[in-house]
Amino acid sequence: MSYTIYLVEDEENLSEALQAYMEKEGWTVKLFQDGDSAQGAVEEEPHLWVLDIMLPGIDGYQILKSIREIQGDIPVIFISARDQDLDRVLGLEMGSDDYISKPFLPQELIIRVKKLLTRVYGTEQEENKKIDLNDYTIDPQSRTVVDEQNERQIVDLTTKEMDLILLLTVQVGTALSREDIIEEVWGENYFGSERAVDDVVRRVRKKMPRIHLETLYGYGYRILSS
Repeated sequence: MSYTIYLVEDEENLSEALQAYMEKEGWTVKLFQDGDSAQGAVEEEPHLWVLDIMLPGIDGYQILKSIREIQGDIPVIFISARDQDLDRVLGLEMGSDDYISKPFLPQELIIRVKKLLTRVYGTEQEENKKIDLNDYTIDPQSRTVVDEQNERQIVDLTTKEMDLILLLTVQVGTALSREDIIEEVWGENYFGSERAVDDVVRRVRKKMPRIHLETLYGYGYRILSS
């Protein structure tokens, strides 16, 4: 499915970078660099708004209010560089669906956008296709991994190990922070140590030694195709 995303961001370099990353995903992106022009588009029906709070003219809070009054079900992700806790609370209370604080990597926003689009519009068929990687066949629907080099044996993975593999292999080459992995695999209400991620990664590497699961020190992990 081809999604249309309205991106409202006044920092030119950032907005152009985010637009480029989104278009690489096959999404159609309409860019707004001030609040007034975005306000004029609130009656339109994109699949998603990505909305900065601090904008020239009308701010993001006012635009969100207008979106909710006219197009109540359209998902919205807030961006802000101000007081993170205050903005997060206000944004969520006003009806935003997610929140990301500056500075962030473009890939971080892409991950959040994918997650929200899937939650709102459903999982695309492409995401349920089997993945062949380093002679492992990963089946998202049956949640199984087959070792093609070892007489097609099923790799015995725990729930968390399987969740991690699916998270990383559906977006091979994309770096995920430990925080992102915690949120996706353990859930938003998890309050334990991020070392839990490292423990699961260590076990996955042992059970699937041909998988190129790369550590990004001080950040997180990614799986490479070769």
